[in-house]
Amino acid sequence: MNAPTTRPTYAAVLRTPHTTRTFTAALVARLSYGMVALGVMLAVSDATGSYAAAGIVVALFGAASVFLSPARASLVDRYGPRRALVPMASLYAALLGTLAAVSWRPGAPVLLLAAVAVAAGACTPPLGPTMRAVWGELVTDRRLLQRAYSLDGVAEELLFVSGPLLVGLVVGFAPPAAAVALSALLVGLGTAAFVTSPVVKGVTVHAAPAGGRPRLGRGLVQPVVAAAGVGLALGAVDLLVLAFAEQGHHGEHTVAWVLAALSAGSAVGGLLNGAVDWRAPARLRLPLLAVGLALALGAAGLAPGLVTLSAAVAVAGLFVAPALTTAYLLADESAPPGARVRAGTWVNTAVNAGSSAGAAAVGLLVGRLPLAVCFAVSGAMALVAALAPWRGGHDKAASPDTRTGEAAELVK
Repeated sequence: MNAPTTRPTYAAVLRTPHTTRTFTAALVARLSYGMVALGVMLAVSDATGSYAAAGIVVALFGAASVFLSPARASLVDRYGPRRALVPMASLYAALLGTLAAVSWRPGAPVLLLAAVAVAAGACTPPLGPTMRAVWGELVTDRRLLQRAYSLDGVAEELLFVSGPLLVGLVVGFAPPAAAVALSALLVGLGTAAFVTSPVVKGVTVHAAPAGGRPRLGRGLVQPVVAAAGVGLALGAVDLLVLAFAEQGHHGEHTVAWVLAALSAGSAVGGLLNGAVDWRAPARLRLPLLAVGLALALGAAGLAPGLVTLSAAVAVAGLFVAPALTTAYLLADESAPPGARVRAGTWVNTAVNAGSSAGAAAVGLLVGRLPLAVCFAVSGAMALVAALAPWRGGHDKAASPDTRTGEAAELVK
């Protein structure tokens, strides 16, 4: 909607018509996602008196949310944000409200809590991928779009830091279920404001081709696999930092500070990445960013103390947001008309699935191998994932002329 600018900046992104309203509404709704996991865990634990039950319910909620996300994204691509997001967000908010009501007092049946949580997870609206698709409607200059994606990624990082803090504030004067109820309220109000934005109203819905929904080409393989590698590394780092703290007798409270350094580094890296006019193509930058992440994590394993570990992890964070932003940009470039939300959702799903797999994989290694080796393995996972599809991603499948039906479908 904007004309190309000679000097694209973050200020130029925010000056684009309707950007502030649309982006703010999306962030309000997405703040729910930063709160919900901790809120549900505390609410279920308080209602059942069992940490095991809380862990199971949160895991089921997360699995339903993550693995059904491409299907929900397809609905947004097919029917448009207004027609798809409103019923999804309404159901999601209503089910979270039900979960809050059921868990408000002790004694709630675990099976009931699990059933409501799974139903809520299945309805989670794909607000992040939809907002990234809307950025493509808001800005047409590719350099400005890079700034927009970087700004979006940094904001999302901050939401997942501030969300748990907000939960902590709520449970200081109310039952944990109140945090779940607040999460439901935020997603409901934020989505309503988002879909009524003029630019979201004007999002074009592309008719499905004769053979069904638009196919996702081979150009999407590289960003999806690379995002999974970043997720593997991040999931591993969470567990490795905890193991480092325990082995060094630093106390579990120090884990939060180290992970905060990772988030801070990621936010800084995201802003720097968006501010640079890169000459190297995104398909080349993505594996190079993975190399940086791998080297930084390898160095973190050699840290002699908590301060040096925090510094090394912060350096690793410098590559996280740029890698994910680049993956989202590549997914958007590779997506045929009518499949942009679904393409971005596959990147998002890959990160989340990779994070879970990384924690599980490194959990098998901790205690059997030195921590330095485990840190190196976590970096290697990101590196291998980024380099593995290089030949497949560096082909004509990524070009504008072959982004549609001729490329092989990634997922049927």
